[in-house]
Amino acid sequence: MTIVDALKMYPYDSHQYETLSDYFGFIYSETGGNYDTISRTYRKLNPLFKKVKQTTDRNGNVISSTERLDIPDEIENLEGFQATKLTTNPYGGQWVKYEKKQLDYLEFRDSFYQDAKSYSPVYPEITRDTITDGHLMVVDPADVHIGKLCKAFESGDDYNNEIAIKRVLEGILGIINKAKGFHIDRVLLIIGNDILHIDTPKRTTTSGTPQDTDGMWYENFLIAKNVYIKAIEMLLQVADVDVHYNPSNHDYTNGFFLADTLKSWFSNCTQVTFNTDISHRKYYRYGNSLIGTTHGDGAKDSDLPLLMAQESKDWTECKHRYFYIHHIHHKKSKDYGSVCVEALRSPSGTDSWHHRNGYQHSPKAIEAFIHSKDNGQIARITHIF
Repeated sequence: MTIVDALKMYPYDSHQYETLSDYFGFIYSETGGNYDTISRTYRKLNPLFKKVKQTTDRNGNVISSTERLDIPDEIENLEGFQATKLTTNPYGGQWVKYEKKQLDYLEFRDSFYQDAKSYSPVYPEITRDTITDGHLMVVDPADVHIGKLCKAFESGDDYNNEIAIKRVLEGILGIINKAKGFHIDRVLLIIGNDILHIDTPKRTTTSGTPQDTDGMWYENFLIAKNVYIKAIEMLLQVADVDVHYNPSNHDYTNGFFLADTLKSWFSNCTQVTFNTDISHRKYYRYGNSLIGTTHGDGAKDSDLPLLMAQESKDWTECKHRYFYIHHIHHKKSKDYGSVCVEALRSPSGTDSWHHRNGYQHSPKAIEAFIHSKDNGQIARITHIF
C-alpha cells in the first residue's frame, strides 16, 4: 500500500490519535514508508495546511517547518484572545498561537452610534421655579482615574471600575442632598482631570508611564462616558448645567475625545452648555465670583493669579477670585493676594506606586462649592468615602 493510499484510507482522527506523531506512526506501520515522507505527503493532501516557512541546514535539508492551519472550531478561543496559528514540526508536535483580539474601529464606532440612537438623547426643557436668592454649585469629581487598579493586599486599598462608578454617582447624589438648603440656580460641573487612567492601548499614560489597570482602554472610555451622562442628568434636576473640561496628564488625548463626545450627546439639550476646548485653564464668572480651573500639572500655583489676571476679561469686575486645581489628590488651599488657590481631594484608591512612595491616607472624597452672587464662596460640601 502506498503512503497516499494509506492516508486516504485511514484519515486522521483527533479522537483516535493524541498527536499527529501517533497518526504518522500508524501510517508507517501500514506502509513502511519514510517518516518525513509521510509527514510531507499528509500536508500536501490536507487542504487546511499552508506552508509559511521552512528552515534548512547548509546542505539544504529541512530541519524545521512552520505551517499555518485554518484553526478548526474545536480549538478554544481564550477570553480576550483568538487562536491564529497552529505550528507543527516535522515530527507532528503542535502548538497553538493565540493573539490578542484587536479592536475594530468601525465596530467601536457603530457600537457607540447604536448606543446613542437607542437612547435617543432628546431632552425636554425642564421648567424651573423663579429663584431670587440664587447660588452656584461647583461640582468637581477630581482625579477619578477610571481604569485604575488597586489591591488591598498590597496598598490596603481596593479600587477598580466598579468602585469608581459607585463613588462618582454616590458622591454627586450626596452633594445634591447636602446642598438642598441653598437655592441653586446654576451648576458648574468640572470634567476631565484624569477621568481616565490611561491614554494608550499599551496601558500607559499620555507620556508613556505604565499603569496597573482594570479593563480595556475602550471599555473604560465607554464607562466614563456613561458615568458623566448620568452625572449631568442628575445635576439637571437641580439647575441648568455648564460643563468645563480640563485636559490632564494621564489622558490628554482620550480625555479630550470624551469631552467632545459628551458635548455631542447633549447637543439637543438647551439647558446644558460645554466648554471643551483644549486650553489648560478655564474661567467662569458667576455674579461677583471669578472661578478658574486647571488640572494642576502645569503652571505653578503661585503663577495662577497673574495668569488669571491676564487671561480672563472678568478679572477687574470680580471681587472674589478662586482657582480650583487637581492632580495631587489631597487638600491644599492658599491665598495668593486676592486669589484663593485650592487643590481638591480625589475619590480614587491608592495604587502600587503611590503606596510605595507613601502618597496615601488622605481622605478620599468628591467635593463641591457653593458661591453666592455677591459674597463668593460661602460653603463647601464634601462627600467622604
